Amino acid sequence: MIHQLTAIHPDARIGADVSVGPFTTIDANVEIGEGTQIGSNVTILSGARIGRNCHIHAGAVIAGIPQDLKFRGEDSLAIIGDNTTLRECVTVNRGTASKGRTVIGSGTLIMAYSHVAHDCVVGDNVIISNATQLAGEVIVDDYAVIGGGTLVHQFCHLGPHIMVQGGALINKDIPPFVKAAREPISFTGINAIGLRRRGFSVEQIDEIHNVYRHLYASGLNFTEALAKIEAELPQSPLRDQIIDFVRHADRGIIRG
Repeated sequence: MIHQLTAIHPDARIGADVSVGPFTTIDANVEIGEGTQIGSNVTILSGARIGRNCHIHAGAVIAGIPQDLKFRGEDSLAIIGDNTTLRECVTVNRGTASKGRTVIGSGTLIMAYSHVAHDCVVGDNVIISNATQLAGEVIVDDYAVIGGGTLVHQFCHLGPHIMVQGGALINKDIPPFVKAAREPISFTGINAIGLRRRGFSVEQIDEIHNVYRHLYASGLNFTEALAKIEAELPQSPLRDQIIDFVRHADRGIIRG
């Protein structure tokens, strides 16, 4: 299952039932979990840690050195979880001294020509569509869906269960459970369809709607709106998750 026209360093650790296509290069200090399929012309460099049953398509480059002028050759990793797919020509840089690792979770799909820069953390079951570019130290939480051609500014935080339109320019944090669209990028409602598909109840979706009505439709600034939410809406994990995200949004959240 290893094509004869490959270059695999003898120190690379390759699991059982891994297949590797022609003209692929696998460096030293690489670990690849069992059952993973690696296409042709893939480059897997030192520091790559790839999980089980992943699918790496032609032309992908994993664990390339960071495109960060502060990088000084320090040891770092690019970690990819189980059952994740990287389509054609995806690039994933390894970390820098800032965090030491770039992480992509399990069950995630990153479509062709997308880039994940140094020290990013991409969660589980995320979908990143074609030609999306994540700058350094971006966080993308579980079940986020990002439309094609999206550009994400460094240090942004994209919350769980969000839906972002294609071609978006993101320079603010996007709070959980919402849809984001327009130019400049703005809150356009709750990702209700996605939430229903993932098992959220009608009552939970209504609760999320109510929190965001206070946040975006009350005429208050965000600080005042959070205080009103805490005073008037019953405490719950969903309510508190949104409050905590907004309060800790270092770049500020998108506007309504």
